[in-house]
Amino acid sequence: MIDNICKFLAETFPTDFANWLLGKAILLTKLEPSELSVEPIRADTVIFLESTEIILHIEFQTEPNQNIPFRMADYRLRLYRKFPDKQIHQVVIYLTPSQSPLVYETTFNIGTLNHQFNAIRLWEQPTEIFQRYQGLFPFATLSQTQNPEEILKQVARQIENIQDKQVQSNVAASTAIISGIALDKEIIQRLLRSEIMKESVIYQEILHEGLAEGEARGLAKGKAEGIAEGEAKASNQIALNMLRSNIALDVVAQLTGLTLKQVQKLQKLSAKQTKPTKSSKPKRRDAS
Repeated sequence: MIDNICKFLAETFPTDFANWLLGKAILLTKLEPSELSVEPIRADTVIFLESTEIILHIEFQTEPNQNIPFRMADYRLRLYRKFPDKQIHQVVIYLTPSQSPLVYETTFNIGTLNHQFNAIRLWEQPTEIFQRYQGLFPFATLSQTQNPEEILKQVARQIENIQDKQVQSNVAASTAIISGIALDKEIIQRLLRSEIMKESVIYQEILHEGLAEGEARGLAKGKAEGIAEGEAKASNQIALNMLRSNIALDVVAQLTGLTLKQVQKLQKLSAKQTKPTKSSKPKRRDAS
């Protein structure tokens, strides 16, 4: 989910990302990964933004990944094949603080091939950058700060001042989700008003996914419960038949998989069912 939110922000606020990552406000449009495919390309954490002169390739990572250097080299070659004359700026953005040496790797070497790319660790980035642009507000709590709660308070006030309600809603929802990396859910809920988020496309997508998942789980649970109930009834009936044939209780339990206590309960039930009932017909009196 966080990867998708990051991609959504880059697609929705490309100029903000260009200001941050390229140092200038370049109008960028989304480049579909399928345009680079020799074979299917992994694109769940990747976004490509294109202008007439440059392509910005961003990879978002919540955790270190040893395959990143190879992937960046692979994408670079694919980009060159399709756009040999364009500048290519590649950056991996790590969201979650880590001491792993993997988050510091910026090269891929194999034989005489040497490829370099950029790596940004959000926890080392100045907070002011992310309070300057609306599209970067959601990353502010992950920046170089000792007090992410205070930063979220400040960002929440900035979000309140966004005039476009759809933008406001999208930024608020994105901030709530991404800030979950640094802050507890209770703090986020206290500082960000939920009613602002409900109109966001992100909130609606989460709601839709939640409903779909709930429906799928409900169907699966219902099916599983139905099968379990059917199996239980079958076992009980087999056990009753065995008890009526005077088979020992421990043998019945062993063969049916029921517990001894369950078998004893069934034995009592079987005894009630086979016990003759008293006739309610009144007794006939002899004539005197």
